Amino acid sequence: MKIAVVGATGLVGTEMLKVLAERNFPVDELIPVASEKSKGKEIEFKGKKYKVVTPDEAIAQKPDVALFSAGGGTSTEYAPKFAEAGITVVDNSSAWRMDPTKKLVVPEVNAHVLTAEDKIIANPNCSTIQMVVVLKPLHEKYKIKRVVVSTYQSVTGTGVKAVQQLMDERAGKEGEKAYPYTIDLNVIPQIDVFQENGYTKEEMKMIKETNKIMGDDSIRVTATTVRIPVMGGHSEAVNIEFENDFDINDVKTLLAQQSGVVVVDDPANLKYPMPKDAHGKDEVFVGRIRRDESQDNSLNLWVVADNLRKGAATNAVQIAEYLVEKGLV
Repeated sequence: MKIAVVGATGLVGTEMLKVLAERNFPVDELIPVASEKSKGKEIEFKGKKYKVVTPDEAIAQKPDVALFSAGGGTSTEYAPKFAEAGITVVDNSSAWRMDPTKKLVVPEVNAHVLTAEDKIIANPNCSTIQMVVVLKPLHEKYKIKRVVVSTYQSVTGTGVKAVQQLMDERAGKEGEKAYPYTIDLNVIPQIDVFQENGYTKEEMKMIKETNKIMGDDSIRVTATTVRIPVMGGHSEAVNIEFENDFDINDVKTLLAQQSGVVVVDDPANLKYPMPKDAHGKDEVFVGRIRRDESQDNSLNLWVVADNLRKGAATNAVQIAEYLVEKGLV
């Protein structure tokens, strides 16, 4: 099994390599891929050193699967070239997510849609991934009518430059800025660019991607996405309105039984999910599970996950694991 990681030197690419090693993915040969300027750099994986190659060189080596995390431009240009060479691409950028000819996959929710013909598979947005894993069992049982989500997103979602900005501000140093405002001791209610409707691109991603992954356009979703000075994970306050009423203990049982979900919900002992506890983990953590007393058939949840792991690298590797397990690559 030959695996290429495109964008191997970046924040998510580095995490992908870590996840591949930790989950013992069957890698016989690793092909780390990056831009021309990183060519020849060495990457260590499971005690062996590998030289970084360019995308064109990687295609020539014919990997079975290519995990892409190198931005939308690279994906738009190179994913079709890899696919044409018979290589299955799992792409972490937003380039293919809303393409009607491409599958958008969270394995715990909709891996069953994948076939051997799918040569470019889209990995969803980090904030969408952690939410839909929690929504799935609840939708199956009670039918979701509407979701209102507010996010509290880590600076790692922006990348290395944003992490550096936060660290510089903490240290009182001047440096390069990823955001138009100070992020330390502040909250920025904007992630990505504003659209004509007043929502940001990140908010619209959450809305559209949720419908596509859940396979149900009748679910109405509205989102407010916010950047906070935290590293290690994204948090979300999620309000869900169902068609049918529910028992709160049944909800907790359903969530506890859902693959990839850990329930941390013990208010009496101040137990609830926090980014620092989710950091470095692959699961989605859910707590503060309570009935919305202002509206019938409605529920409040607090959902936390490591955005570089389940929100990006782990989800992509899980897609690859499913493809291998089902003999689709």
